[in-house]
Amino acid sequence: MTPRSISRRFAVGGGLALFASPVISSPVLAQHAGHGPVYERLNQPGRIDVPAIAAEQRVFDSIAPKAPQQGRWIERAPLPLPRTEMAWAAERNGKLHLVGGYAEQRVDKPYHHIYDAASNSWLQAQDLPLGANHVGVAVLDGRLYALGGFVDQNRRPHAECFVYGAEGERWSKIAPLPTPMGAMGCIAYEGRIHAVGGADGDTAEARLSRSQHIVYDPKTDKWSNAAPLPTARDHIGIVANAGLIHVIGGRVNSFYTNSHLHHTYDAKEDAWRMRNPLPTARSGHGATLYRGQIFCMGGEGSNRVFGQNEAYNPTTDRWLAYAPMATPRHGMGAVTIGDAIYVAGGGPVMGGGVKSAVHEAFTLA
Repeated sequence: MTPRSISRRFAVGGGLALFASPVISSPVLAQHAGHGPVYERLNQPGRIDVPAIAAEQRVFDSIAPKAPQQGRWIERAPLPLPRTEMAWAAERNGKLHLVGGYAEQRVDKPYHHIYDAASNSWLQAQDLPLGANHVGVAVLDGRLYALGGFVDQNRRPHAECFVYGAEGERWSKIAPLPTPMGAMGCIAYEGRIHAVGGADGDTAEARLSRSQHIVYDPKTDKWSNAAPLPTARDHIGIVANAGLIHVIGGRVNSFYTNSHLHHTYDAKEDAWRMRNPLPTARSGHGATLYRGQIFCMGGEGSNRVFGQNEAYNPTTDRWLAYAPMATPRHGMGAVTIGDAIYVAGGGPVMGGGVKSAVHEAFTLA
């Protein structure tokens, strides 16, 4: 079989330097310059302008003290098509990977897009073998893992797992999850993949958050159990730093009951510990380590789409507020490449009814 891992390059402004793009100095309700409409409804084809309700749902103010240096958001090449509920993004070999999610009036798309920051352009790689939304992703030893996800709209999870890069630039099947699950937080840590929290259930009424914490060992292709998350939740932010796994925010069964909880996991003790809570309780947000701090941005709540961009300093156990997102979104991921955080796609209004191709980067440079 000949892999089609990177089948074609999208012509979306390749070769631009990061700081040559427009700086977005303040939150605006507008289209990205020169690209036309970058939004689409889930139930109707065709590009649209940003819905008016987005202006009512966007919130930016944080209760955290303001950082002395606020940073700035910069417009980047938009996604090839509007997408949301990929849930998370992953960085592999200096590139951003997005798999699965909602796109083109489906909630089970297998799309796999790769962003090259050096050329400010998108690539299309081999599709995920099983289309789904809220797929857990992590990168370990240069390989991209895609774990579980929902095959219906935020429900009906599956247990299938795949790895990209173990046999060339293509997907391979690995051991399935012990239990079907979607919206897990997944992270590489000490040579294994940790999958934390998540939700199951085949209907909206039966969909419940879980406290599971399972660990995949690629050497044995097996899953094992670890200490469960103290409070069951899904749509969390997850980051590994200085020998600890941080699990931040998320929802307990629904975005109507978002959490600001912040726990760290120590594998040596197989135990969780409370940390200073996230200032803005939210779920479906991005989380990434940048300049030694854990930045959390975006997310959603009850009639809210958050633009807050808050960073946690593990040394001081303190949160600070930085420049909020220019375009608040949820159901997306955030990755650090070089000296910037990249946030692509996501929903501009509460729920999954509208998708976006918006792509913006945050930098303190």
